[in-house]
Amino acid sequence: MAKILVVDDEQPIADILKFNLEKEGYEVVCAFDGQEAIDLAFSEKPDLILLDLMLPLKDGMDVCRELRAGKLHMPIIMLTAKDTELDKVLGLEMGADDYVTKPFSTRELLARVKAHLRRVAKLETEPEQQAQARNGIRLANLLIDQDMYVVYKDGEALDLTHREFELVQYLVRNSGKVMTREHLLQAVWGYEYLGDVRTVDVTIRRLREKIEDDPSKPEYIITRRGLGYLMRNPKTGGPA
Repeated sequence: MAKILVVDDEQPIADILKFNLEKEGYEVVCAFDGQEAIDLAFSEKPDLILLDLMLPLKDGMDVCRELRAGKLHMPIIMLTAKDTELDKVLGLEMGADDYVTKPFSTRELLARVKAHLRRVAKLETEPEQQAQARNGIRLANLLIDQDMYVVYKDGEALDLTHREFELVQYLVRNSGKVMTREHLLQAVWGYEYLGDVRTVDVTIRRLREKIEDDPSKPEYIITRRGLGYLMRNPKTGGPA
């Protein structure tokens, strides 16, 4: 049974989320301020966190930053009443995996929870050898398992978010081609994110931190100034 930490200072919202999540078979723990959220995250080690942005004591951004600094890697879905580009980008920069804008559909939120938990379960149980035998793409030291949504580097499974996986998979499939930010938004994020180009830059930066030996001198994902990004094979300097 997966354990979910719900963090929201409005008890009626926390109670509704707890009720619906328990109905789906999850174990639910609730926190009502930022400091309590941090304490429970470290003591309870939940499998996923639903984190409100506006909280007493410490806001959701600070909570997210402290959890990631403390090497807690469970998926974090931010719940926010703010729908500005800056808030979304800041949430991603702090280490959130996803965000849902209030008021939200319970069905949509549950679908996102299930998708993130499935990804984590596959990451923890899938050996690289099976990935190679199936629908995998190899690029230098990277192996992209397209069936199980897992990326391996030198045989080690990387802790990627769902969106980071989709982005690296798309770039590898189109290695050797320069992709504009606008094109990547449309191809990877979909129409609802059009115009929010900083989202691409943030996700590229986080992806580099996970797949590059030295993110400050990237060898896989190359920036083409004024154009966009290019995925290349660092061993050959060209496409896969």
